[in-house]
Order: sequence, then structure tokens, then C-alpha cells
Amino acid sequence: MTAETLISLLIVDDHPVVRDGLRGMFESAPGFRVLGEAANGVEAVARAAALDPDVILMDLRMPGGSGVDAIRELTRRGARAKVLVLTTYDTDSDTLPAIEAGATGYLLKDAPRDELFTAVRAAAEGRTVLSPAVASRLVHAVRTPRQPGAEPLSAREREVLVLVARGTSNREIARELFISEATVKTHLTHLYAKLGVSDRAAAVAAGYDRGILGEG
Repeated sequence: MTAETLISLLIVDDHPVVRDGLRGMFESAPGFRVLGEAANGVEAVARAAALDPDVILMDLRMPGGSGVDAIRELTRRGARAKVLVLTTYDTDSDTLPAIEAGATGYLLKDAPRDELFTAVRAAAEGRTVLSPAVASRLVHAVRTPRQPGAEPLSAREREVLVLVARGTSNREIARELFISEATVKTHLTHLYAKLGVSDRAAAVAAGYDRGILGEG
């Protein structure tokens, strides 16, 4: 197989072990060439501009710059690369923004090796690739108008909301839950979307109103 027929890749994930595993997988298979890696969305945009890959394998939740923000910026710049989301998350608050931002496909990390290879080839050709779970969610979302508060908060989002209601800062929340401040902000973004609000005060009010935080 000649270099001209190889599909070039940029791997974006905040976990080095995941990046190493994906690089090894693709470099051992015919038809692929890994150009580089990035650990967050901001780095992904810069690396994509420098390397001009055919396909970007993009994780979503990463400290220092989310995948959705990166996809949105790549779309704004008119990047040639096709973005194939590869993540462990398949909730509406993850899948819909990624697709709306311009992702060509969306797979979960438990996808079989051959399915991932097929998806990358399809993405390189501009064809949409969705895992069955994500496809069914998108169909449901199209048929059912989204309403704020329709999707329940995750256990972690509830923890964050409880701490917000106590007046805890993002830095203090990060320290108490043993997560990064960037992850705290990601959880806040998701719970804001689910509650249909845009700031901390409104989130707390909605939390009491809906019984998430008990009686106000």
C-alpha cells in the first residue's frame, strides 16, 4: 500500500495509556498512519492545523479543553479533517453537542477493533458513523423535543450541585471531590444544560424547585 492511500490520523485523549494503545493498534494495521497526538481540545486544534490529518479521533471530556469545543473550533476554521468521537460517554448531553458541533461520527471506546478501523475509513470518506446506542439516542432526540430537566443528573453532577448550593468555589469542589477544576466546570456545564439554566444561582434554585436539593 502506498503512502498516498494511507489514512492519516491525529489521536486526541487526555490519558497517555489510551493514546499509546490507539497508536499501537493503528500503526500495526495496514492503511493507517498516525501523525501525532494531543492531550486536550486546545492542543488538538493546534496539532490539526500543523499536521492536517485525514481523521481526528477525539475524546470528549478532557481537562484543559473539551472535545466539543475543539470540534466546534475545527468546524469554524473549515478544517479538512473529519472528526470521529471516541469516548466512554453516550448521554444526550455528550452526543448531541458533539454531533451538532460538526463531528462526522461517534463511537464508544468499547467498540471492537475491526469496527473502529471500519469507522475511521468511513469517516475519512465523509460518511457518518454512529454506534448503535448513540444512533438510537439521536433518533429519539429528533422525535422528542428536548425539555430542560428531562434528563436526570448523574451522581457526580448531584454532588457538584450540592456543593454549589453550599457556596463552595470551583477550586474547593475540585479539592473535595479529588478532580480537576476543568472537570468541575465540565460537570457544571452539563448540569446547567440539564436544568435549563445558565449560572450557579439559577442551578441552585432549579435544584430546590425540582427536589434535587431537598426543600427550599
